[in-house]
Amino acid sequence: MSTPVSRPKTQAPLKLSAEVISIGDEMTSGARLDTNSQWLSQRLGELGVEVRFQTTVGDMLRDNIDVFNIAIERVDLVICTGGLGPTQDDLTREALAEVSDEPLEFRQQAMDHIESLFSSRKRPMPERNRVQAMFPKSSQIIPNPQGTAPGIDLFIDRGSHARCRVFALPGVPAEMQLMFKETVSHQIAAMSGGGSVIRHHVMKFFGIGESDMEQRLGDMISRDRQPRVGITVSAATISLRITAMTESAERCTAQIAQTKTEILNRVGELYFGDGENYEQYHVIDSMLRARGESLALLELGFAAPLGDWFAALGETPAFRGGLSLAAMPNVSLEEIQSRMRSDWLLVVNAYPAIADDLVGHVPASEVEFILVAPNGKQHAHRITIGGHPDILQPRIGKTAMAWFRGVVAGLRTA
Repeated sequence: MSTPVSRPKTQAPLKLSAEVISIGDEMTSGARLDTNSQWLSQRLGELGVEVRFQTTVGDMLRDNIDVFNIAIERVDLVICTGGLGPTQDDLTREALAEVSDEPLEFRQQAMDHIESLFSSRKRPMPERNRVQAMFPKSSQIIPNPQGTAPGIDLFIDRGSHARCRVFALPGVPAEMQLMFKETVSHQIAAMSGGGSVIRHHVMKFFGIGESDMEQRLGDMISRDRQPRVGITVSAATISLRITAMTESAERCTAQIAQTKTEILNRVGELYFGDGENYEQYHVIDSMLRARGESLALLELGFAAPLGDWFAALGETPAFRGGLSLAAMPNVSLEEIQSRMRSDWLLVVNAYPAIADDLVGHVPASEVEFILVAPNGKQHAHRITIGGHPDILQPRIGKTAMAWFRGVVAGLRTA
């Protein structure tokens, strides 16, 4: 393993504390899963902000006021989602006006944006939407490029303590995430002294568990490191998000490049690409396109995730299609490969059944991967895989893709 490159010592940003508040009866009733709080907590952590509390509250004005009063006394930042719509149960602006002891005032700038959205959609604007242009007097508007609910940026005095800053964002995840990335994250970085420019870079890995990845990265994931390196896991795929905050885009780029080199020195054999939504099937598509070759799939058993993933690529000469069968058919694999007119045929034999009432991990089972090459030669690989029911079948499919990439690239044999 190569020696990790050293990184320059930089001044650590001011440590800020935060509370994330999710507002809505649909959250407190359990009718909807609160993914906003998870996403915001991850992004705040990448900015070096310590999320100390997550709170969920329903659509009652008194309850909202109580929650905000408690939050502003115990953290530096409050970020809430929900309650900014035009209906009578959207009470965030009223709660913030009460907590800050400021009247709501009409903002023509916000009204112009709301009216323009309705006009562009060729729809009349209901009169009730005017309430979305009401803001606590000293607050600033957080632009919402995608929707009619602008956000609220408000400082609230708290006696002898330093002021608490509240960012109120809509509950629609796509709108909230864009507003955070384009506006709120930069304001938080400026508050912490982390720099006025923020850049993110996501690296993707497969073939290791989260705890093993953390151990191999060592001090790279320290909470006071600059740039920050955060770990997230989704269905056995690990994402490392590098977040740089400096005074210039050029410095951010340089810091990210240096950090990426250090990560590759430590876990480079598990790396397969960059990008929030980049997956192994994108790698395989690019690899086969470059070779002028194509792939077909045969998935046996009780799932077919590979077929779904590759179909999501859309029209591509690298993918000829997939078959999903309960068991191995009574024809040769070479015949299937020929009928599907593919250069490569990847077989997964087989995905285990997952019972609806299963609790805990699925017992480990042996899975066989078979690869028929363009010259008709077959490669085979057996592996024992277990895990939680929610990720076992995706893990098998992803393990098959990792093995396929290695064989085709000539990095390993069966």
